[in-house]
Amino acid sequence: MKRIVLFASGSGSNAEKIALYFADNTQVDVSLIVSNNPKAGVIERARRMHIPVLLFDRTTFYETSQITQLLLNQNVDLIVLAGFMWLMPAELVRAFPNKIVNIHPALLPKFGGKGMYGHYVHKAVVAAGETESGITIHYVNEHYDEGQIIFQASCPVLPSDTPEDVARNVQMLEHTHYPKIVADVLKLKHE
Repeated sequence: MKRIVLFASGSGSNAEKIALYFADNTQVDVSLIVSNNPKAGVIERARRMHIPVLLFDRTTFYETSQITQLLLNQNVDLIVLAGFMWLMPAELVRAFPNKIVNIHPALLPKFGGKGMYGHYVHKAVVAAGETESGITIHYVNEHYDEGQIIFQASCPVLPSDTPEDVARNVQMLEHTHYPKIVADVLKLKHE
């Protein structure tokens, strides 16, 4: 059985979609949801789905090896970032080479990097007059949004679109594609 751990800092809609996608899959166990935000909506979503939650703070994450050791001890096959806002520590990236994936709400390499997340990305896309946006699913390395791209999907951006319009369209792409790409990365057959 493949073990997935989800990292999330916010509402957790992508984490929930992934967990539900694998809920009846006998090949995958979404074994843990971890968060750096004790007020994150993902915590309530995890409780409803009966998935254990681990909260941690900045000091634990960056100045100790506790999180890395916990994940190694649990024999985690894939770490999935689903709206997780912190840069992954180098030690964790080295411990899980090509076993950490992230979703970004734009077509990288455009609109990526530190500070480019959520509504900031959608505002920048609209301000730049882009005619399309989308999602990028990529492996995580030691830099924001620079890991090898696994998958991209796009949606049009109309001249009349607001950042909120772009956000809705991008989120539909996220919910449609992220669980399937996670399955592909795990080399699973779609059920």
